[in-house]
Amino acid sequence: MSKHSSLKAAGSAAGKRSVMKRFERVKLLKERGQWKEGRSAIGLPKTKGEA
Repeated sequence: MSKHSSLKAAGSAAGKRSVMKRFERVKLLKERGQWKEGRSAIGLPKTKGEA
């Protein structure tokens, strides 16, 4: 039995994510020196990843 044509490209459609998870944004802010210790991780500013 063969797979349906709509299921074949499911794995290759993932691509690169354009959104960062909260821990990734905190890590990036720490690397840039914009993170203050003790700050809440909720309500973080928008950050652009490395281009």
